[in-house]
Amino acid sequence: MTTATDIAEAQLKMPVQREPDVERRLLHRTLKPLVGTPVNAFVTLACLWVLWLGVKGAYGWLVTRAITEGGAQACKVGNGACWPFYEAKLRFMIFGVYPYDEHWRVALAMVLFLGAIGVTMIPRFWNRNLFVLWGTTIVATAILIWGGVFGLPYVPTTQWSGLPLSFLLSAVGLAFGFPLGVVLALARSSKLPAIRVIAIVFIEVIRGVPLISILFMASVMLPLFMPSGMTVDKLLRAQIAIIIFAAAYIAEAVRGGLQAIPRGQHEASSAMGLHYWQSMRLVVLPQALKVAIPPLVNISIGFFQDTTLVTIIGLLDFLSTVRTAMTDPNWVGIAVMEGYVFAAVVFLIFSYAMGAYSRFLERRMRLGHD
Repeated sequence: MTTATDIAEAQLKMPVQREPDVERRLLHRTLKPLVGTPVNAFVTLACLWVLWLGVKGAYGWLVTRAITEGGAQACKVGNGACWPFYEAKLRFMIFGVYPYDEHWRVALAMVLFLGAIGVTMIPRFWNRNLFVLWGTTIVATAILIWGGVFGLPYVPTTQWSGLPLSFLLSAVGLAFGFPLGVVLALARSSKLPAIRVIAIVFIEVIRGVPLISILFMASVMLPLFMPSGMTVDKLLRAQIAIIIFAAAYIAEAVRGGLQAIPRGQHEASSAMGLHYWQSMRLVVLPQALKVAIPPLVNISIGFFQDTTLVTIIGLLDFLSTVRTAMTDPNWVGIAVMEGYVFAAVVFLIFSYAMGAYSRFLERRMRLGHD
């Protein structure tokens, strides 16, 4: 008869089953997708090698071989980054021909504007107080940039240039182009033939020509339709062209979102007694805009970068001021890469910020979904 003592002795004699090595298993799980096959291993090593060469070259150009003191003459004999160029031309590249002594005004205006955008991006502040915030911000920004009141010297729009101009054109263009685009998308989806045809013709014509053509038409042809003796500011003409162009692309993005909404949503809103505009405002559009977030952000990034095209009608955008700084007789042929690297970093920061916020919105909008 087996006793409890015999069972205990048998258990002691059994081999001990050790738990698997957690660290080794984690390492294997991490490296397996990278080196699971010889091809994956080769591609991974090649990418790491290229990345190492890029980081090594960039560090050498920016730090090791960089010229940190002296002027243009010192940069001529060096083969690294010319930091004195940034010291001499940074303010011009950012603010352009805006009066030098008044740079603080446009800098403060951009801080206020970006701050308002930052508050707007936080979902907890999505309420009616935003209208008060934006009304105050727009008035304060206009006073600071334009001047002419409170003892601030007046600065005409012909002197607005640099990064603030690019930001202003893209922000205002998208802000006014978005509601116009939504209206065009609804008109193109309308059951009324006349409204639908007008929306289709407008959208297809605008999307069928490049932005450069529309800028030329706004700059050259628009004054021809104005009464004699009446002129339109060049900056306003460019802004109208960008708004119209943005609206056409936004309309197609929103229309795609509308088509993604099941027909049952329309029928359910009708069954609840909602008329067309109530159905669109309360039921359909919120869902359609959520679906259209990725293409809308893609359009926003593209239009921020396309503001560089306004240079063809005589406006000094951010990239134009960078190019002008590089053509200074004291720096011509010396700091070419420095200027373009600075412009690329600025565009990258703004574009990445918009893309990151888009991903945040997508994650938040999908909470509780499905």
